[in-house]
Amino acid sequence: MGFAMKISVIGAGNVGGTAAMRIAQERLGDVVLVDIAEGLAKGKAADINDAGNVLGYDCRVEGSGDISAVNGSDIVVFTAGLARKPGMTREDLLNKNAAILKEACLKIKDAAPGAVLIIVTNPLDLMTALALRLTGFSRGRVFGMGMTLDASRFANILSEMAGAPVSSIGACVIGSHGEGMIPLPRFTTVNGKPLSASMDADAVEEAVRRTVGRGQEIVSYFGNGSAYIAPSAAICDLVKAVAMDSRRIRGVSFMLEGEYGLRGMCIGVPCRIGRSGVQEVIELELDAAESGKLRASAEGLKKLFSALCAV
Repeated sequence: MGFAMKISVIGAGNVGGTAAMRIAQERLGDVVLVDIAEGLAKGKAADINDAGNVLGYDCRVEGSGDISAVNGSDIVVFTAGLARKPGMTREDLLNKNAAILKEACLKIKDAAPGAVLIIVTNPLDLMTALALRLTGFSRGRVFGMGMTLDASRFANILSEMAGAPVSSIGACVIGSHGEGMIPLPRFTTVNGKPLSASMDADAVEEAVRRTVGRGQEIVSYFGNGSAYIAPSAAICDLVKAVAMDSRRIRGVSFMLEGEYGLRGMCIGVPCRIGRSGVQEVIELELDAAESGKLRASAEGLKKLFSALCAV
C-alpha cells in the first residue's frame, strides 16, 4: 500500500463493497475491506483493483477476513450487520446488530486507537451511541452516516416533484435515521430560494412523507436486501470530508451534550466534518414544532438505548 491515508471498511456486502470502490475512485487512500466471509472481501477487493487501470486510480484495496487488518487505520467505516427485510423496522435489527458491533468495537479500539469511526449499520443512531461507549473514543471521532443519506433522498424527491435539477436543491433533514427523521422544508432551498417559492404546502408535505418512507420503499422493491448505491455515496462523501479536512457541513448522527437542549444520545444534526471528525455542531434556530419533534425523536432513542445497555 502506497497512500498515506489508510481507510478500513468493515463489511464487504453491497454497502461496504460499493463504498470501498467509491473511496478508491476518489483516490482518498488505500482501503482495507474486511468481512468474516474472507473470500467475499478478497474477491471484491480484487475486482475493485482490476478497475483501477480503466478508471485511472492507483489506490489499492486489500481484502481480509481478519479484523486486525484495520491496524493503524485513519478512518474506519462500519457497515457490517444484517440488512432489513420487507416489514422489518430498523429497531427490529437492534439486538442482532448490536452483538456484531460490540465484538468489532473492542478490536477497533486496540487496533486503530486514533481512527475516526463512521457507523453505517442500522439502527444507526443506537449503533453510533453504542460504538462511542464501547470504544471510549472522544465524541468527535465517532458519528453515524444517516442524515447525509436522508438529505440526499429528500433532495431527489423534491427535484422530481418541483422539476428542478437535483444539484440546485439544498435539503435539510434532522432527527433519527429511520421513521423518526424530520425533513425541514423551512431550511431547504431550490436555487438558493426558499422551498415555498417552488412548491405549495401540500406538495411539500407529500415530499416529506415520501422521504420518511424512502428506505422501506426501496426494501419493498428489492424484496431481499436494502439500498446500497446512495448509502455508499453518502459514506464516501463523509470519508472525503475527513480525509481532505474539508470542514464541510453534513448531517450526521452525533452524541449531543447540550446542543439543541439535548444530552446523552446520538441523533442526526448538521455538523462540520474535518480531519478530526466532527469539529462543530451547527445549531439551527428551530421553531417550537421542530424542536418538539427532535426532542421526541431523541427521547424514543434514549429509551431503546437504555434497554439495550441493560441487556
